[in-house]
Amino acid sequence: MLNSLLDQIKSIGDFRKIKKHQINILAEELRNFLIANVSKTGGHLASNLGVVELTLALHTIFDSPKDKIIWDVGHQSYIHKILTGRKDDFHTLRQYKGLSGFPKRLESDHDHFDTGHSSTSISAALGMACARDLNKEKHSVVAVIGDGALTGGMAFEALNHAGQSNKNITIILNDNEMSISENVGGVSNYLNKIRTTPLYYKFKGDMENLIVNIPAIGKSVYKTAEKAKDCIKYFFVPGVLFEELGFTYLGPIDGHNYAELCKVLESTKNISGPILLHVVTKKGKGYAVAENAPEKFHGIGPFNINTGELLSTNKNLSYSELVGNLLVEHAENNEKIVAITAAMPSGTGLVPFSKAFPNRFFDVGIAEQHAVTFAAGLAVAGYKPFFAVYSTFLSRAMGQVINDVCLQSLPVTFLIDRAGIVGNDGETHHGIMDISMLYPIPNLTILAPKDGNELREMMDFAVNLNGPVAIRYPRGNVHSLSSEFPKVSIESKKGEILYNTGKDALIIAVGHMNELALQVCERLKRENINVTLINPRFLKPLDSNLILENAIKCKKVYTIEDNYKYGGFGSQICSLLNEHNIFKEVNVFAFPDKFIEHGDVNLLYDVYGLTVDDIVTIISKDFDSNIINKIVFNR
Repeated sequence: MLNSLLDQIKSIGDFRKIKKHQINILAEELRNFLIANVSKTGGHLASNLGVVELTLALHTIFDSPKDKIIWDVGHQSYIHKILTGRKDDFHTLRQYKGLSGFPKRLESDHDHFDTGHSSTSISAALGMACARDLNKEKHSVVAVIGDGALTGGMAFEALNHAGQSNKNITIILNDNEMSISENVGGVSNYLNKIRTTPLYYKFKGDMENLIVNIPAIGKSVYKTAEKAKDCIKYFFVPGVLFEELGFTYLGPIDGHNYAELCKVLESTKNISGPILLHVVTKKGKGYAVAENAPEKFHGIGPFNINTGELLSTNKNLSYSELVGNLLVEHAENNEKIVAITAAMPSGTGLVPFSKAFPNRFFDVGIAEQHAVTFAAGLAVAGYKPFFAVYSTFLSRAMGQVINDVCLQSLPVTFLIDRAGIVGNDGETHHGIMDISMLYPIPNLTILAPKDGNELREMMDFAVNLNGPVAIRYPRGNVHSLSSEFPKVSIESKKGEILYNTGKDALIIAVGHMNELALQVCERLKRENINVTLINPRFLKPLDSNLILENAIKCKKVYTIEDNYKYGGFGSQICSLLNEHNIFKEVNVFAFPDKFIEHGDVNLLYDVYGLTVDDIVTIISKDFDSNIINKIVFNR
């Protein structure tokens, strides 16, 4: 016998059989189910607790998959997944080969667009609405976007287009006053004014009723009434941004009132043209611990349900924290240093800087393109900007990196956090193409530290260099690697030899991959294969002399990196050797030409042949056989 309403839901059809008077019970069961499961798997909890009633209302009024519901970013789509037949697999959330933490078209017909980066939903939804009309089809298209994502410039580009398109499309603004950290900027202030000015909506409704009931006594009276409504609108709500863009604006309404949500959503079907429905929700709703700490529970690992504390308490210093601390140290001695984040002060380690130097700290919201050109403007005016950003999100601003920073050779430092694979967030969040993207850009110096000590030196270098710098470092704890060789000054722009037992194989490893490379060297030594290991430190410009002189001496060359193999560091080594007519076999250990799925980091390294065992096996086989000298890529 089924014990709960939630147990009865195996598909969206089952959900539609639930009686409306049972919805509040179902909402509570869904919240309990979310908390119980995410406490084990980790994930985005607070945002999903906040959209329970909204999701229930959407699936009550709209007929998915015929009607299209697009979730911006997508980390708030857990309830949607549960209602559309994935409840029984929910324990696999964000696990290798399990459910994705974001919408995925390959996972379900109800996921209409793959998301993971912010501010894309309105553009995608408008494209679908235009395609619907071209095909002469009849269905609704709905985009759900958060107030944090609305700060992204792409969202405004889409609003501008949608507003003048006159297409039937509904934009739901899920306003929970947060993205990951607390929202900042003019958009946030504007929405706050709307939330706190309920008097306008009474006047607006009264005036609309008045206009509707005016007898047909001439156009002049109608126009006068319209102007009266506009006067009240402008008086009470500064800007009326959405209506001026061409939308019918509805709201704000309580995002936790299921009945009211259904009523308003149903009414949107009778309104022609683009609609923006403003829904106010509470992040972490129904779980007091998450309500009180929504930033902590935006994305969290496994935790204790009663206390909210993480089950695995990592007290070691992370690379993000180290960067933040180092930036504070430098800023104490250099008043021209400023720090920039795109809505992620906590994730990038900049909270200490924001407290120590509030006037020199800038959170620009989810707006990476703006952040880069904003940094360029600061640099032109004599400041030393440091933009801390996840590798995957820097990809959103490559045009600005090229044209606004590097073309002018401005002293902007890109602190590229989460370089390499990041694990359970998957394809949209792995940072495995930054080397490929950045390498061709003139004037840009690219560095990768092998450990925390080297990161400290690279920060010193960046502070003193009058030009653009990118420092890429991984997610996780700071490493500490020792070397028997004399320390090489970072100012020399030279690489260093970390290990040298002979001239059989030359290994060149990028950044923190040197930890793995050192273990490879020790294993090969036991197999009587003598290895030289180079830590290049500078990915660009390369220490060509060090690499070439050792490549000539060694029989074979191997590179190890946490980037895609095509266009990555290994490709640059191949090109360097070819340019100097050194025809050595080069094996590139890197990620293959495919989007890497979600899963535990160590598991993914194993799947893609980037473990000590995998690399030692391949190198050992190379020395057990007579292979013609050539340049090859592994896998």
